[in-house]
Amino acid sequence: MDITQIIGFIGALVVGLVLGLTGGGGSILTVPILVYLLMLNPVTATAYSLFIVGVSSSFGAFKNYQKGLVDLKIAAVFAVPAFTMVYITRKFIIPAIPDNIFQIGSFVITKDIFIMVMFAIMMVIASVTMLKPKKDEKKEHAHRKLSNLLIFNQAIVIGFFTGIVGAGGGFIIIPALIILGNLSMKKAVGTSLFIIAVNSLIGFIGDIGNIEIDWSFLLSFTAVAVVGIFLGSYLSNYISGKKLKKGFGWFVLVMGLYIIIRELAM
Repeated sequence: MDITQIIGFIGALVVGLVLGLTGGGGSILTVPILVYLLMLNPVTATAYSLFIVGVSSSFGAFKNYQKGLVDLKIAAVFAVPAFTMVYITRKFIIPAIPDNIFQIGSFVITKDIFIMVMFAIMMVIASVTMLKPKKDEKKEHAHRKLSNLLIFNQAIVIGFFTGIVGAGGGFIIIPALIILGNLSMKKAVGTSLFIIAVNSLIGFIGDIGNIEIDWSFLLSFTAVAVVGIFLGSYLSNYISGKKLKKGFGWFVLVMGLYIIIRELAM
């Protein structure tokens, strides 16, 4: 094992730690670690990220299900269109994107640049969500009735972007479940983890056959991330998750802007 791999696995541990400490956000680091530290191409990195995020979220979803914090009815309404769109995106849309999308003078927007810029934009949106002061959304939207059509439409959009960037999208799913599904924050988080796990793992299935998968590396990286989740969950008893999430939000914002500048300036 060389130094790059060691750094990569330390990164996997950090991903798990952040997930365990804050209850989300760690998956947003997975693609940059795979691309910039381990030098994987973005298509492979986003596929691997779906597997890592899917397995990691499964552990969180199971724990929440045991506590009665997963609404399976809402999850089904949301997850079915979302995972269908994730699968279609990974199986058919990603392979259909040309290597060179368009060119302006000597500047070429390649498939890899497109994926990384899209991912960076999602990072910026996620960071804004983390940094924004939380309102009592349950109370604010209590008058709204369950809207299956709105949930279905939003699930399609989230499924598409999840398929493109390989991130779970919990920062979008949770507000949607609170506002459109009328769930409490705790139940929205638990249900979101379930949806993310299903979306990500089914999306990853769409990549099988399209890319060559290094199962030894992928399973090792995922195992280290899962260890980090349990360690982070333990440490969360002693560390303020709210303060950590705010600091992590600023870090994600800086990283997102850095990726945009790096990719477009190359």
